[in-house]
Amino acid sequence: MTNPQMIESQLNDLPVVVAGLGVSGISAARVLNGLGARVTVVDGGGEGLRARAAELEALGVAVRLGDGASLPEGTELVVTSPGWAPDSPLFAAAEAAGVPVWGDVELAWRLRKPLPGTGEPAPWLAVTGTNGKTTTVQMLASILTAAGKRTAAVGNVGVSVLDAVLAEEPYDVLAVELSSYQLHWAPSLRPYSAAVLNLAPDHLDWHGSMEAYAADKGRIYEGNVVACVYNLADPATEALVREADVEEGCRAIGFGLGAPGPSNFGVVDGLLVDRAFVEDRARNAAELGAVEDVNPPAPHNIANALAAAALARAYGVEPKAVREGLRAFRPDAHRIAEVGTVREVTYIDDSKATNTHAAAASLAAYRPIVWIAGGLAKGATFDDLVQGAAERLRAVVLIGQDRALIREALERHAPDVPVIDAAEGQTGAVAMTAVVRTAASLARSGDTVLLAPACASMDMFTNYGERGDLFAAAVRELADSGE
Repeated sequence: MTNPQMIESQLNDLPVVVAGLGVSGISAARVLNGLGARVTVVDGGGEGLRARAAELEALGVAVRLGDGASLPEGTELVVTSPGWAPDSPLFAAAEAAGVPVWGDVELAWRLRKPLPGTGEPAPWLAVTGTNGKTTTVQMLASILTAAGKRTAAVGNVGVSVLDAVLAEEPYDVLAVELSSYQLHWAPSLRPYSAAVLNLAPDHLDWHGSMEAYAADKGRIYEGNVVACVYNLADPATEALVREADVEEGCRAIGFGLGAPGPSNFGVVDGLLVDRAFVEDRARNAAELGAVEDVNPPAPHNIANALAAAALARAYGVEPKAVREGLRAFRPDAHRIAEVGTVREVTYIDDSKATNTHAAAASLAAYRPIVWIAGGLAKGATFDDLVQGAAERLRAVVLIGQDRALIREALERHAPDVPVIDAAEGQTGAVAMTAVVRTAASLARSGDTVLLAPACASMDMFTNYGERGDLFAAAVRELADSGE
């Protein structure tokens, strides 16, 4: 492994290309420039990026717009933004020239500094998976904070991972969310412990196949020291553990919603239980808290909490801090967030459910449901999702460009469920007002109206955040109307 104290001097005067003028690209360019590298940022975009380019140029960074394919002569390192696909021409040119390609996570890993008095950098507790990464990492950070550790949720959430490793006041331990993109470009990463929450088809256009996607997710287990945490309900995650090259003594730790066996985490009589990090785990267990300590206590969120608890316990956190951290945690907006109750109907915003796997988890948490679904399918199919949720559905309100795909799945697997198209040809607030009023007309007392679209939002809204905000606003408008 590269000595983390050596890399800064190695970067001085090094010709480095940064691929992409997005948030991570700008962050990497600033860091590299500050460490003395000769930085050139390339991006295939045009004059729309000129303002961002000007900010970097003022620092002495060279920027080439409109050309993201060719490798500048003399380049010795490429640092890529996560979204750049592996088959990009720039990377082919780098490979032909023998130039290494790193992501921002790889750069951060190599820039880690020893903690005072320890001689070792702050350990990384890392999380990946198709869904639930952000929530789990934030739960983990809350637990670590309750244990008295200086920590942060970093990576795809919260603090930039580069900013975290270079912070003036060092962190004791980091809770790191990692996407498959970031893992692909992080060959040296060796977390202290890591979890893969679940695996479902996603980003296959980027990875090329489900096998390649899973392999990149599995990189998170490489070199783990204490625990490889996997999902007992998802055999594909356990398979990744078996394939990983880990440190001697590292253990496979499963989590699930049932009563746990030895070396696992689970639920017994409404309690979260650890049978992995206890003495005589064949006979003993540690109580970590109650299901009610998890906010919200939906099944998939309880699984997230167990994964976070497993990583915290692998780091040595006491059970009391797990409970306190879970109680203190508050989820981000648009993640199975209760918006309100109007005339005995509950409205739930899970706009973040942008794929079928996330929507399935949300649908499993409620019944009966008036489901708001649709948008951009991104190549997804909906038969399994609809078949699994059919018995919970009161009615379905369809929106968005690819609504017909969901309608066809409903016709096959839930033919008796009423399906209404709403907001055809509309976007933004006008569309969502129509959607919520249609859903309200279908709901009965005790029902849940659930926005869990299973699709991306950009055909009708700026992003999933706007979609969720407009849903909440439309529910408030419904409540105020008295209708």
